[in-house]
Amino acid sequence: MGETDPQLDGLLEKAKAGDRPALLALLEACAPRVRARIAPKITAYLRASLDEDDVMQVTYLEVVTRFETFTDGNAHGFLSWMTRLAENNLIDAVRMIEADKRPNPRNRVETAGKRGADGEAMQSLIEMIGVTVTTPSAAAAGNEIRSALASVLERLPPDYATVIKLYDLQGRSASELAAELNRSEGAVYMLRARAHDRLRDLLPSESKFFSVG
Repeated sequence: MGETDPQLDGLLEKAKAGDRPALLALLEACAPRVRARIAPKITAYLRASLDEDDVMQVTYLEVVTRFETFTDGNAHGFLSWMTRLAENNLIDAVRMIEADKRPNPRNRVETAGKRGADGEAMQSLIEMIGVTVTTPSAAAAGNEIRSALASVLERLPPDYATVIKLYDLQGRSASELAAELNRSEGAVYMLRARAHDRLRDLLPSESKFFSVG
């Protein structure tokens, strides 16, 4: 794709106006180029956990659910944006695969059976994604966390919410989720990374007691 492509630019303009079929057609047109960029970066070691299809599926979901954030101009800019999303998905999958093989207690919420998904497990999740609870009251913090997290989970894409609930709060394994969601383990890690991003973005708007950074 060159700097300009009238046909794809036209699809992009229609997509910006709310035409969902145009957005899907644009995705289909750009996908082979994005896939070609991603494929050489998936090593033989990684292919035991994911492949290009996994990366592309999560990237499609991100494009569709975050399209309103795209501001890079024409179809060439859209291709660059979509490629960055795919590359970031792959990077996050690699990081989480490696982290799971070298467990670090700071990077995993303890199972709900040990700590209770309605209490400390939720608070641990909030802390893990880098959100600070500013209220000095433990009771108030617990109530705020439960209410805010429940509200945000309802607003996430279903697969994102499922990964948070089952992997982070209930302590299920990536392999169990992969079977339940009919995805690869690598896709589960990518979904989890994107779900954490959304939580980090949305939680502060749910309560004055949450802040980021």
